[in-house]
Amino acid sequence: MAKGKDVTATIKLQAPGGQATPAPPIGPALGQHGVNIGQFVQQFNAATAALNGMLVSVVISVYADRSFSYEVKSPPAAVLLKDAAKVAKGSGVPHKEKVGTVNMEQIRAIAEKKLPDLNCYTVEAAERIVAGTARSMGIDIV
Repeated sequence: MAKGKDVTATIKLQAPGGQATPAPPIGPALGQHGVNIGQFVQQFNAATAALNGMLVSVVISVYADRSFSYEVKSPPAAVLLKDAAKVAKGSGVPHKEKVGTVNMEQIRAIAEKKLPDLNCYTVEAAERIVAGTARSMGIDIV
């Protein structure tokens, strides 16, 4: 790293892709570290415009000179599963009440999208992680 580029803070947030605003939770989290909130929101929305409102995780590194860099992660598996099963939310009692179904092709597609952000090396292992998330949300796999 260049001199003066010491990381002073690392902030992890979830924000809607392409539709982030300076309102909470983004504004206060960045403001307390002296980051230019408007600049971050503008760059983040430009980078995530294709995701159009889908929740994505972002890791922001704040440097000593108040500049920042950020890394956009893939959307959470739960958000992708809700989208695939076309349900509004997961079940409150997942092992008794089922709210929707997904097939193995949808699980594989989600696993391939999430693979870089998961702590596994094969698509099969990623599928098992996504399938576990589906089960805990009350979504059946057919």
